[in-house]
Amino acid sequence: MRPVDRGKWPVGDNGLPIAFAEYGEAKPHLIRALGLFCSYCEMPILNQPATEHVEPKIRHVAHERTWCNLLLACCYCNATKGAQDPGRTDLLWPDADNTARAFSYSEAGVRPKEGLPAELLERARRTWRLTGLDKRPGGEREPSAADPRFRRRQEVWDQASSARDTLQEHRTPKVIRIIVELARSSGFWSVWMAIFEDDREMRDRLIRAFEGTSVECFDAQTRPVPRAGGAL
Repeated sequence: MRPVDRGKWPVGDNGLPIAFAEYGEAKPHLIRALGLFCSYCEMPILNQPATEHVEPKIRHVAHERTWCNLLLACCYCNATKGAQDPGRTDLLWPDADNTARAFSYSEAGVRPKEGLPAELLERARRTWRLTGLDKRPGGEREPSAADPRFRRRQEVWDQASSARDTLQEHRTPKVIRIIVELARSSGFWSVWMAIFEDDREMRDRLIRAFEGTSVECFDAQTRPVPRAGGAL
């Protein structure tokens, strides 16, 4: 799960924070800040991205139009999460924690990262289930026929693997640029980061190519580091 930074509350022409009349008015600002990617599964959301409430609006009415409570999500993650309200401190969140340290990505799917301290591992597991990242064919919870997240992630895994092989044969600035552009159009940032785990240059380019990625969550070698103020 990509750690993100939505930035400060957007300001209007008068230099003051925009008072959103309804939460949907924040969507274009979120798109500019985070790109058209789901904040949870990382799938591109070119059609009808949802303005996602970290703390559900039905339970936290005062935060319905609060900038720091809003993210972008695909309809599948948004529906899976729904109005469940486990609380900010019971999960790991892409806008507050370094979620790149919480999950492992492989051809088999997404898993909470083994080796985390017990309390953080449990928080990662709850996050994994809340957003539906645990859903996979043959798993305890299977995706519905209409849910493309697992299938699309597998397709992008294959794309990224092929791109890595091509780069090993033809490492030129043009090939690097094409691969980064392919990654941005395909989404699933964490898949690309996993495929290029041993390529510092490519990982650095991927961190900077996806708008809204929290660069403070990585050291000079692109290794994920604890996030200031976060649990992880």
